[in-house]
Amino acid sequence: MTGRAVLIAQMTDIHIGFAPDEKPEELNLTRFRATLQRLIEGPNRPDFLVLTGDITDHGDAESFAKTIEILHACPIPILPMVGNHDSREGLLGAFPGVEPADGGFLHYVVDAGLGLRVICLDTLEEGRHGGAFCAARAHWLAERLAEAPDTPTLIFMHHPPVVAGIDWMDPAPDEDWITRFGAVLEGQHQVQAIHCGHLHRQITTSFAGIPLGVTPSVAPLVAMDLNPIDKDMPDDRELITTEPPTYALHRWDGANLVSHYERVGDWQVLARFHAGLQPMIEGMFAERE
Repeated sequence: MTGRAVLIAQMTDIHIGFAPDEKPEELNLTRFRATLQRLIEGPNRPDFLVLTGDITDHGDAESFAKTIEILHACPIPILPMVGNHDSREGLLGAFPGVEPADGGFLHYVVDAGLGLRVICLDTLEEGRHGGAFCAARAHWLAERLAEAPDTPTLIFMHHPPVVAGIDWMDPAPDEDWITRFGAVLEGQHQVQAIHCGHLHRQITTSFAGIPLGVTPSVAPLVAMDLNPIDKDMPDDRELITTEPPTYALHRWDGANLVSHYERVGDWQVLARFHAGLQPMIEGMFAERE
């Protein structure tokens, strides 16, 4: 543990297997290696690493095997989840510790420490790009929330149940699964936040009165174009960019949840804490006394 706080890292939309013939290595593997290295070797070693879906691009065993090969040396407990590009069969083969819930859905609850409960929710409907949250899943989530109505809870899911304005990636605002999910969350004041993936961009909003964040992808990002799109009229707009891979770090201190986002790249360090800067640091702490 981190001592004063629990740190939960989130990586999403890695998409291993998107272009496996690239040389010398598939771009998404390279981006994944760099992001994981930053997480492991950086100053903020997390207590958990949540992979919120689209770990692979086709859900195939070979792509999951490549993922596990990279994760083999990871000393951080991993909480894997399925996205619309994954398959439940593929994930179970790669992560045999995950136990399917009733109906075969891959969702589960974890005690993260310091009184925080983490729910990893399965929103996959195979063959569909968008999310799903059927009656069986609604029943499961309602039961889990009812088990601990006063325990702070953090929900992870692949698909954001919101319209973000990226027209070609968004759900319709009145989709049944979104309405059903909102109904389950009504009055559930213990839910501190919902964190998602899928959109390949950083987004902050709320859903059912609960803070909701979308973590950017490890794979290349979706371009930020908030103009409506006409599926019948290609307009040469940007769709995918090579913006740096990003991960989130969610910090829980026992009372408050704060989310940080770091892009991974070849940055230069412009200042370090050395004796010359000690008076500045001391002065900042003096203001807090």
